[in-house]
Amino acid sequence: MVDIRPIAYLIGRMLVVLAILMLAPAIIDLRAGLPNGRDFLESALITGGVGGLIALATVNALGHGLDIRQAYLLTAVIWLGLPMFSALPFFLGAPGLSLTDAYFEAVSGMTTTGSTVIVGLDALPVGTNLWRGMLNWIGGLGIAFIAMIFLPIMRVGGMQFFRTEGFDTFGKALPRATDIARALLLVYTGLTVACVLSYLLLGMTILDALVMGAATIATGGFAPTDASFGKYPGAAEYVGAIFMVLSSLPYIRYVQLVSGRRRALWDDLQVRAIVLWLLVAVAIVSLWRIVVADAGAEEALRESLFNLTSILTGTGFFSGSFPIWGSFALVVAFVLGMIGGCSGSSSGALSVFRVQLSARAIGAQIAAINHPDRVVPLRYAGRPVEIETMNALMLYVTGYILTIGVLSVAMTMVGVDITSALFGIWTSLGNIGYGFGPMLAETGTFRDFPDAAKWIMTLAMLLGRLGLLAIFVLVLPQFWRA
Repeated sequence: MVDIRPIAYLIGRMLVVLAILMLAPAIIDLRAGLPNGRDFLESALITGGVGGLIALATVNALGHGLDIRQAYLLTAVIWLGLPMFSALPFFLGAPGLSLTDAYFEAVSGMTTTGSTVIVGLDALPVGTNLWRGMLNWIGGLGIAFIAMIFLPIMRVGGMQFFRTEGFDTFGKALPRATDIARALLLVYTGLTVACVLSYLLLGMTILDALVMGAATIATGGFAPTDASFGKYPGAAEYVGAIFMVLSSLPYIRYVQLVSGRRRALWDDLQVRAIVLWLLVAVAIVSLWRIVVADAGAEEALRESLFNLTSILTGTGFFSGSFPIWGSFALVVAFVLGMIGGCSGSSSGALSVFRVQLSARAIGAQIAAINHPDRVVPLRYAGRPVEIETMNALMLYVTGYILTIGVLSVAMTMVGVDITSALFGIWTSLGNIGYGFGPMLAETGTFRDFPDAAKWIMTLAMLLGRLGLLAIFVLVLPQFWRA
């Protein structure tokens, strides 16, 4: 039997923190004389009250530590439960979403997916748009940080939580998980401040810079305007692309960089690969746009760079007319979205690391077929890859592809056309945010999808954010046996 009291205590404390964060948009809307401020206050009172009661009721759990089963359960409860309370402002206040839509929006924000069901973002109260950006920022790494703050209280080193979150430290840059979390938070905050200031210097309004800056670093994609980055064409797209790439790199490398390892980033095979793949994709699509669509060279390069970077990193911003560029661009986008960013960042999808290992495994198998008497060891970054790592890799990649297929079929069974269904699961499982297909053509959002389809996409977003197995493992009876 799993002791859920330590988990409940941590969740209670997190809900209190979440309630405190809700006060920021509440104060902004109240100062602006908007009734939406009272809705945020009500949401904060409900969230803080429930969290406080849970924490008080389980305060005696302080003397207990977390085992691996509890760590996995904590991870799942965080990502399933906290969006329920994060959705309250969308449900009680503007834009007055249904329960399904409010939870979809909150999960999309906290998983840094960036898909939305809201039309008319420009007309929303400032507090609501700010809250959407805050959800992206919290979801990027913030929830992990909050949990890590409380894990020392529970007498646990914290590495279990990092493992269930899909972090890969690539060697122990720091001795303890709490030290890693503190250093990552500094890096994350520093990148956010730099991004927001850059956007302000390029002429964005304060609200747009804050929300888009938070969403950029979180690779989340929520924007306070229906036009997304189309509202700021030009230099902002180049700067946005740079920060999206920076946010998709392993954060632990920034920690090592600050610690004195000057080549920490470039020595990482993931970093070199993601830069190379992105440049090749941008060059191909730009040339295709220039030749086929007779687009201007600078415009084709800028929009291709921005939109393909957004998809590869799983951010979800868009600019120009990318959704209607045609099938060739969509195929390139689909492949990039399947790859995703680097392991150890806030990006989702398969990750560069897994794609690299898969490619090396295929190459090794081909070499073994051609030279059956030769032993071809599989290596990565000069180190041999253990069989357990490869087994886990193959399981994940296979599960990822099967999940896309199964959930896409499930979407068609509830009334979604095949194109919208496939890209809907692709964008949800990869935490990408982009949507393509007939059902999105009118509004560019998922508002017109059936409620059942939105719940399927919500499940896909959670599965993608938690790396599939962190959710699947919870339904296995043998996992819970002592």
